[in-house]
Amino acid sequence: MTNESASELISRRIAELGDWRADTLRRVRELIKDADGDVVEEWKWTTPVWSRDGIICTGESYKEVVKLTFPKGASLDDPAGLFNASLKGNARRAIDIRREDEIDEVAFQALVRRAVFLNRAGKSKATKSEK
Repeated sequence: MTNESASELISRRIAELGDWRADTLRRVRELIKDADGDVVEEWKWTTPVWSRDGIICTGESYKEVVKLTFPKGASLDDPAGLFNASLKGNARRAIDIRREDEIDEVAFQALVRRAVFLNRAGKSKATKSEK
């Protein structure tokens, strides 16, 4: 067991990656925290997790992608079409970010805010009006 905080573990993961995935995970982390100042960083399943009244998303890093998995993604309105992975399940949706991809920062932060709203409201569907 480590004495490091979740934020320290996430920072360490970013430093260990040391490539485009580190830059991507660092930027996504900033966007999530800027979207909602009350987001809590957690470390679960050896993975960065961002939560507020429930998990918003996880940030996994693989050789070819940084995968942001939203456990309640199927219940989130995604007008910008950010979800591009894990589309067949009943609950989760994910965003796979590849080296050459640019993040639509405005749309991503709106999606994070909708996830927070869904967690806080306990509703089954967050709509465009909750941006």
